[in-house]
Amino acid sequence: MNVSWNNRLSKPRRGALATRFALLIASTFVLTTSTAAPLGAESSHRHLSTPTALYGVGIARCTFVDHSRSALNYSTTPYRIIPGGRRLVTEVRYPIQRQPDQPAESDGAPPSPRTGGYPMVVFAHGYDVTPDTYAALLDAWVRAGFVVVAPFFPDESASEVASQRGANTEGDLPNEAGDLTFVTRSVLQASANETTGCPIVSGLVEPSEIALAGHSDGAEVVGMLAYDHGDDPQGVNYANLRSGIAYRAVIILSGAEDTFQSYATEASRPDLLVVQSLADQCNPMRFGVQLYDGIHQSNKWFLELQTAHHLPPFDGVDAAAFGVVTSTTIRFLQMSLEDVATSADLMVAGDQRPATARIFVGVNGPSLKNIAPVREECGPN
Repeated sequence: MNVSWNNRLSKPRRGALATRFALLIASTFVLTTSTAAPLGAESSHRHLSTPTALYGVGIARCTFVDHSRSALNYSTTPYRIIPGGRRLVTEVRYPIQRQPDQPAESDGAPPSPRTGGYPMVVFAHGYDVTPDTYAALLDAWVRAGFVVVAPFFPDESASEVASQRGANTEGDLPNEAGDLTFVTRSVLQASANETTGCPIVSGLVEPSEIALAGHSDGAEVVGMLAYDHGDDPQGVNYANLRSGIAYRAVIILSGAEDTFQSYATEASRPDLLVVQSLADQCNPMRFGVQLYDGIHQSNKWFLELQTAHHLPPFDGVDAAAFGVVTSTTIRFLQMSLEDVATSADLMVAGDQRPATARIFVGVNGPSLKNIAPVREECGPN
């Protein structure tokens, strides 16, 4: 392995993020019964109908084991090869029939059938959290008609970080692009009934309608997989890693570019949505702008949050920002994967609360000239 991976980043690290939010996470779930926060007293800039909650939310877990890679275990000193393959417990959220007085999520409920399957979002969580941290947002996507697949990363999920007693395991991040492609292919095979490893997704996914999304470290992984033209730690070129998978959309939530290797516009030019806040101390604004500017294509959008912090726009704690993020990401997915929304719809969603967010399209993203500096640290923000 190229040891330079361990020093590839210049931005502040995020290891303390989730533990500071432990008391706030519970409030996420009170928001899971709607797809967007209400406008309340703040007037709407332009009229926007709330994305309809078409479905309930089913939830299941499947485990996929990748025996093809020799990834290092970053919780050991010195680092050692993980024995037995790369084990990826994966949370699957999927549409089910809506019922009166239905719980927010129904474990193992039968999926709502759909000819041809549903579009799929493959989601990458951040450091020291889990996919459940983002339940409010992921469930909103499911209610709008998307399957959401989210692996627990072996060295970066909350339970693994807690068991490692302070070990810095973020060096595992470059391995996670391979995790995403392995899980994507595994789910597609299970959906096509080529395997029995995840029966809940049988016939559930439309293989030509796939999006990548991630937050924080997970957003960085998504950026690597979508745009990096270098090699991963196993020496596999990222372009080859993602080859053959129809990723049509990419969502970067408070993410950054991996500066160790250069990014380039992907040949298939998937639609790109970057969401970044001016007040984010953990991943300052310039990192999101740097990634956005590095992708030279016209089909890209930048949602600039005005006062939100690093996690609350995505776990539901910041209701105003969460409402805009939810509506905008749903419109983006509907536009990119289903062709049932337009760029104009997306612009309306992003500009619905001028005091909370504004949206840019194409090459004219936000400028860094008049952005006030923030103290760079990851903590209770």
